[in-house]
Amino acid sequence: MADSDNKVALITGASRGIGAAIAERLAKDGFTVVINYSGNAAPAEQLAARIEQAGGKALTAKADVSDADAVRRMFDAAEAAFGGVDVLVNNAGIMMLSSLADADDANFDRQISVNLKGTFNTLREAGKRLRDGGRIINFSTSVVGLKLETYGVYAATKAAVETMTAIMSKEMRGRRITVNAVAPGPTATDLFLTGKSDELVARMAKMNPLERLATPEDIAASVSFLAGPDGGWINGQVLRANGGIV
Repeated sequence: MADSDNKVALITGASRGIGAAIAERLAKDGFTVVINYSGNAAPAEQLAARIEQAGGKALTAKADVSDADAVRRMFDAAEAAFGGVDVLVNNAGIMMLSSLADADDANFDRQISVNLKGTFNTLREAGKRLRDGGRIINFSTSVVGLKLETYGVYAATKAAVETMTAIMSKEMRGRRITVNAVAPGPTATDLFLTGKSDELVARMAKMNPLERLATPEDIAASVSFLAGPDGGWINGQVLRANGGIV
């Protein structure tokens, strides 16, 4: 992607946390950004306003990624507004921790529907509709490598995403579309911090040799690289953006 000007990036789950940092970074890089959210519109609208005030261009789009029809309408809206989509960032996800023995059906089904089916839904649309020369950037987790207790269902959904990433990179042959995944380690977001004691957070921050949590901006920088001109020869890979934890 030699020039991000007039390119459109759709980021799922982009109203807060890592997704919001990605939207701001890609807007700064010159992309028009589509900020997807599933529930509360206010944070997405506030983010879009910040991007516009900084000289960028942004559109908000409500869609539950687990709903295939909603995903289709989101792509329709992006195409109607901007003519097409060049970059898909599959950031939307949920994490519900428990041992496998204690995980109930609702826990399993919800994580499968958002993390795995949601990624599948957007990949299916992107596979048909992304403009040639585009980029697809999925989200995994470094827990796929760490294999921590209580992360079994969550990590399993992300391992499946990694497999789809590698296979889709081959299926895009002839269209100059790269497909990669970013796999963060512990990152200072509400998703990670909620429900964890200060002691546990401090212990996990020390697990990598750089001895800190990632910031959302650290992860956004990895996405920026894959979406930008310097990332064009990276394809079918998982970038473990985790400070060396695994």
